[in-house]
Amino acid sequence: VILDFSGCNYIGEIHLILKEKFGLPQYYGENWDALWDCLDGRFDETVNYIVEIHGYNSLSKEVQEHCATMLDVFNEVQKKTPTVKFCLIS
Repeated sequence: VILDFSGCNYIGEIHLILKEKFGLPQYYGENWDALWDCLDGRFDETVNYIVEIHGYNSLSKEVQEHCATMLDVFNEVQKKTPTVKFCLIS
C-alpha cells in the first residue's frame, strides 16, 4: 500500500487518501480514533503488508503536527499486527 501525501494542504485530504487506500467504510469518522477502530483487525495476519508513507516530510508543519497522531496509530497497528509494516519514506 502506498500512501502519497505529496501536495496535501489540509487534514481532510489526508483522511480521503487513508479512506481510499485502506478501503475504509463510508461511516469512517475522519479522526484518529476512527482510524484506529477501522485498522485494528483489518489486516489478515497470515499475509505480510508493507505500507509506504510518501510526502509526509513535505506537509506543512501544522499538518505534520496534526498527523503525528496518525503515525502513532500506525505504530500501534504494527505492534498489534506484526505482519503489517509502516515505512516512512519521505
